[in-house]
Amino acid sequence: MSKLTKNQKLALGKVEAGKSYTLKEASALVKEISTTKFDASVDIDVRLGVDPRKANQMVRGVVSLPHGTGKQVRVLVLCTSDQEAAAKEAGADYVGLDEYIEKIKGGWTDIDVIITQPAIMGKIGALGRVLGPRGLMPNPKSGTVTNDVANAVKEVKAGKIDFKVDKAGIVHTSIGKVSFAPNQIRDNAKEFVATLVKLKPTAAKGTYIKSVYLSSTMSQGIKIDPKSVDEI
Repeated sequence: MSKLTKNQKLALGKVEAGKSYTLKEASALVKEISTTKFDASVDIDVRLGVDPRKANQMVRGVVSLPHGTGKQVRVLVLCTSDQEAAAKEAGADYVGLDEYIEKIKGGWTDIDVIITQPAIMGKIGALGRVLGPRGLMPNPKSGTVTNDVANAVKEVKAGKIDFKVDKAGIVHTSIGKVSFAPNQIRDNAKEFVATLVKLKPTAAKGTYIKSVYLSSTMSQGIKIDPKSVDEI
């Protein structure tokens, strides 16, 4: 096991074991404990009181973060020729159809999001083996299958993300960068948790938001008091 650096030891000492911090405190502290030389991502992990094995307790949705993710999202739009100009103008990195379908069949997945039209899904279905495991398959529920591809591109570029609870009942996603101001991290976290609350399944019983943790790339997690998320 590698030895901890001086900065990593200092970072560990800033987080009190067993303590639950307010979201405001954690949003500032997560910046202090980041020891990477690059602009690390700020991640949030929320454990939900649901059983994902049951269809009526699955939690999946999209959220537009007020301050974006801070990440340059590479978008591929697979569309008909009449939509190509609008998609490019909206900011899509790659636009086309058959040529990109062939590239993907060959193993190319150097993208973060694929947006397409309902009429095109028949062609994309054959790419499931490549796109599915990488979470790249377009889905109407995430807004990536739409006739308004230009608007979908703008939303994704502005910070719209999709999420899904995992088998352990945890929703994990990135909500910003360490370079963000504490209030920007807090705003994004509040919006994300608020969206989760709106998506609470009627079949879910007991405590819904069981735990919330904030962390940065390679840092320890900071436990947050769920009640503090609603505080101004």
